[in-house]
Amino acid sequence: MIRCLGLFVVLALAGLILSCNNESNFDSQFRHSDKSASPESLALFAKLEMLSRKGSMLGHQDAVAYGIGWEGSDFRSDINDVCGDFPAVFGWDLGHIGDSINIDGVSFERMLYWASIVHQKGGINTYSWHARNMHTGASSWDLNTNIPDLLPGGEKHEVFLQKLDLLAEFFNALTDSEGKLIPVIFRPYHEMNGHWFWWGTKSCTADEYKNLFRFTVDYFREKKQMHQLVYSYSTDVYETAAEYLEFYPGDDYVDILGVDDYKGIKSRETLDKTINCLSIISKLASEKNKLYTLSETGFETLSDSLWFSEVLLPVIATSKLQTKPLWVLLWRNARPDHFYAPYPGHTSVPDFITFKNHPLTLFLNDIH
Repeated sequence: MIRCLGLFVVLALAGLILSCNNESNFDSQFRHSDKSASPESLALFAKLEMLSRKGSMLGHQDAVAYGIGWEGSDFRSDINDVCGDFPAVFGWDLGHIGDSINIDGVSFERMLYWASIVHQKGGINTYSWHARNMHTGASSWDLNTNIPDLLPGGEKHEVFLQKLDLLAEFFNALTDSEGKLIPVIFRPYHEMNGHWFWWGTKSCTADEYKNLFRFTVDYFREKKQMHQLVYSYSTDVYETAAEYLEFYPGDDYVDILGVDDYKGIKSRETLDKTINCLSIISKLASEKNKLYTLSETGFETLSDSLWFSEVLLPVIATSKLQTKPLWVLLWRNARPDHFYAPYPGHTSVPDFITFKNHPLTLFLNDIH
């Protein structure tokens, strides 16, 4: 009974007011990686676990920052325009932290505002970081780097710390109406098993990557005393569990396992590749008592008007997964030749509404 009441407090913080009697079968198998996690972060983690038992949330990158034919509205999204509901998960990026706008032209100040509204409405905020190359000052795609230089004793260590301090300042500015820190998911150094980023396979060994990831988490937890973050590790596609875990920094540093897939998800003919990836990660998540997601995905320009019901939905609904992915996050609607979610007038809108109405898919109104 004491354990149940303790869990009730955490869930109440998350906005899930549940009675012990109604949730008598709830038995948490997951553990937050941060032993000093804030009550708000624990509440978010508990909420995520509860939602993982209901279905898969839909996410969208920069969902309310801009869309096709509009930009900078108060709280608008292409997804809401076409189906009357917002995504449940809102993706943001911290690339170019320290500037006034991020890598995708989104104001950091407005990002803080929008993220607070998302939290107020019961949604989930998740942050990636397309970090600039700290040797050259160029983009994430500049491979001219040396990872050990960023760590203690390295010649670029102070530059790295300055960037981490800017991230800490941003996360600590995310507060609710009562001044409490808003818990969010942080997904740094993604797609590391690809070769395109400076933290990827052409510039970074597996051990160097692990040290980079661990130092980042330790710096936030120990030096900055930040305990509101939930950490996600997300690779590009893979074929085996060994490939997925090659860069894995360890269970004490990761709460959510993820995979970014723009390859197998493209068509019905290649869908087995996506299902294989998710089957592997689903099994690993179960073994490690972690949650897991399809952390980035989508079919650019949606030229297949039935993509949502005949490609994405079968991935979520397949019986080959031990559990469903916690969410699937579509990439951003940047312009008419680079978008991943439907917008008013697009041929995929009717199919997207069918997808939205499926009992396994969760939108904002389904989770608050």
